[in-house]
Amino acid sequence: MKQAEEYYYGRMPKDKQNVYRAMLHGLMELSDEFLIPQVPTTDGNWLYDVFFQLRLDHPEIFWAVGFKYRYYKDSPNLILIPEYIFDKNKIREHQKALGARVDKLVRPAMKLSEWDKEKYVHDFICENIRYDKLKKPYSHEIIGPLGHGVGVCEGIAKSVKVLCDALGVWCIIAICGNNPEKGIKYRHTWNIVRINGQYYHLDATFDNTLGKNEDGSVSIRYDYFNLDDKAVFRDHEPLIAPAPACTDNSRFYYKDKKVSFTKTEDVYKRSLQAAKKGKTLTFHWRGGYLTREVLGELLDLMQQAGTQKNKTAVVSLNWAQAVLRLHYVDTAEGGTGMTAVDEKSANNPEAAERQVHFTMEEANEGEQIDIE
Repeated sequence: MKQAEEYYYGRMPKDKQNVYRAMLHGLMELSDEFLIPQVPTTDGNWLYDVFFQLRLDHPEIFWAVGFKYRYYKDSPNLILIPEYIFDKNKIREHQKALGARVDKLVRPAMKLSEWDKEKYVHDFICENIRYDKLKKPYSHEIIGPLGHGVGVCEGIAKSVKVLCDALGVWCIIAICGNNPEKGIKYRHTWNIVRINGQYYHLDATFDNTLGKNEDGSVSIRYDYFNLDDKAVFRDHEPLIAPAPACTDNSRFYYKDKKVSFTKTEDVYKRSLQAAKKGKTLTFHWRGGYLTREVLGELLDLMQQAGTQKNKTAVVSLNWAQAVLRLHYVDTAEGGTGMTAVDEKSANNPEAAERQVHFTMEEANEGEQIDIE
């Protein structure tokens, strides 16, 4: 697999870089144990931090999930004993198979632009990977998504990086902490990409989760495709590892595709087109704060558009990112009322899905949602 920039290595002090290099060599050699330079503390967290960031730089090392170490006083070295999830023969088999799999996957996209390569990888994840609610050990590694078609956020983010690396698109793995006070039990992992010199957040796991329909079909979503810092941290916790600032929002998918609206008349016009043609409309609202009052106005316009064609609007929304998804059904099928469904809890796709139904009266109460 193609070697990319070691982003986290480049931000380590020299003593950690030395340990990083020794770890990397030992892991790539599949050594049962190997020497690493003495460290300035016997605190295992120091070593774990190096191992953790090495694994962010090298997601192709899918077989090493932990380690133990032996320490001898006055020795210039430690002995590291890695923990592998497969035996060595199986690791080599998987390496060969995954290498061939990655080469085959990226071949059709090699001549695309950076943005289109990113979209190609994102769409592959959303169309082909199923979120593993059982959280099998391999689902945290690239072998889950790329070998078995299942993964959790960590395995998905690692797979995105491996594919982007193979396509020559700069990409790192970003990770945030949990927050029990908000009901966020687990850390979350996604990616930061560099497109035409600008950095953006890309969360293929969240889009993958949002795009899974109740009937088993897939509708590719781009709610988390090229967000800036301001947008992504509306429903992501702060990062626990260093990452470049993402300050540009010009290549956010819906903005790039001209379905990021600032005027209510644009919402009505496009809703009318969707009702007439029987198409689904997904759009982003950036015409100010998305209060319940504003939501109520948008819902009313969407329903008015449907009434023109004797249809009822069915709307789902991603509150945090102000993304609404709309389709129409015959009025006899959908009834006379209108319901907006708050989609999967975007700040924790690992949690159970929550659906909150808003009546039109509730939507007009004027409560401000924490969105700009």
